[in-house]
Amino acid sequence: MPFINENFMLTSDAARELYQKGAKDKPIIDYHCHLSPKQIAENIQFKDITQLWLSEDHYKWRALRANGVPEEYVTGKDHTSWEKFSKWAETVPYLMRNPLYHWTHLELSRVFGIDKLLSPATAREIFEQCNQMLAGENFRGQALIRKFGVEVICTTDDPADDLRWHRQIAENPFGTKVLPTWRPDKALAIENPQAYKAYIGRLAESAGMEITSYDSLLQALQKRHDYFASLGCRLSDHGMETFFFARYTAAEIEAIFKSVLQGNIPSAEELAKFRAAVMHDMAVMDAESGWVQQFHIGPLRNNSTRLFSTFGPDAGCDSLHDLPIAQSGNLFFDSLDKEGKLAKTILYCLNSKDNDTMMSIAYNFNDGSFPGKMQFGAAWWFLDQEYGIRKQLDVLSSQGLLSRFVGMLTDSRSFISYTRHEYFRRILCDVIGKDVEDGKLPADQMDFLIKMVGDISYYNALKYFNF
Repeated sequence: MPFINENFMLTSDAARELYQKGAKDKPIIDYHCHLSPKQIAENIQFKDITQLWLSEDHYKWRALRANGVPEEYVTGKDHTSWEKFSKWAETVPYLMRNPLYHWTHLELSRVFGIDKLLSPATAREIFEQCNQMLAGENFRGQALIRKFGVEVICTTDDPADDLRWHRQIAENPFGTKVLPTWRPDKALAIENPQAYKAYIGRLAESAGMEITSYDSLLQALQKRHDYFASLGCRLSDHGMETFFFARYTAAEIEAIFKSVLQGNIPSAEELAKFRAAVMHDMAVMDAESGWVQQFHIGPLRNNSTRLFSTFGPDAGCDSLHDLPIAQSGNLFFDSLDKEGKLAKTILYCLNSKDNDTMMSIAYNFNDGSFPGKMQFGAAWWFLDQEYGIRKQLDVLSSQGLLSRFVGMLTDSRSFISYTRHEYFRRILCDVIGKDVEDGKLPADQMDFLIKMVGDISYYNALKYFNF
């Protein structure tokens, strides 16, 4: 029996029944990813498995470096595709108990029908077989997306983006909706006045107006927000070290904005107030548009000066942060709740120490207006492995309603990482199935439990996001 088989990760009869009847064949709604809209629109054809697998995957880069592979084989340009792939094949056997071991073999099996384990002994055969298949029309970008039954993809896009590729996809549909997601992190980034002024220039150009004051900044953001909505955007997303909340006046924010545009570096107090103001005002925009807002809390980015200086961001040198989240998070959402401007919200934490805290923040502000309005989101980034997924499910189950959970996302730049949805679904069914086998859930309620895993896998997201 191959390693990746029909019972992979399913350790009980109940788990297998739940997966087969409730989760296996459900479509995918990938409501948060980092796929390139340009590559989707142009229906990219990958030149080889190295480009598909290794060119932008910082998970793999971290593993390669840890296995003693020199950087020239990781992000360098002086080695052939085969030489880089062979280094990955050498590394894979050392990944036992790392999720990359599972993901690698799931992708080989589900995408290429290859059930052999990747190692130096099988590397050349697998390399050539994958490359031969990738040369065909059925392995271009859009076909790969269809292969997994993906109904909706939400990319990650800056307010200044022109969204040309989303328009092109909408005009040339291929069976999957590809929608933008509003990611306005740069609108808060006043810590570098020179870069911020350049960004404001790009935002002004995209909005077709001058930005000379904080009020005009909000007007420009609103214009872009409306434009995103016209192309189907239904979600915002924010990547932050912690929640931003501070007391401020409108006059203070106006003064800070103008000072930064003049090239002055803001103080820590000014930075906190400005971030809080922008986050509040954009959260109000989301609520008034009926969007879902997402908060990804906890990364500490670009920690290796060596890697950042030679490669730039997303080089695989980011880490968990350990800043407090409870007070600022509760104050931020309470301010919106008091105004009646709290949108549907999904909260993600990168540090598992914050699981229980994040869950408790979310459930402070449910108001009965929609099932699961405030959500504790899927295990993310460093946590989207078996241990992290099980912990997230346990915390959500113990303090809230697992049955209302909107399920998994890829958070990926890869066209074949949709196996992560299968991985999650198998773990979900194994968790619930074990409870049935242990007598913690009633065995005579299998019909409801089958429906429950189907809802978490697909139907909850379909209703929640209202695509």
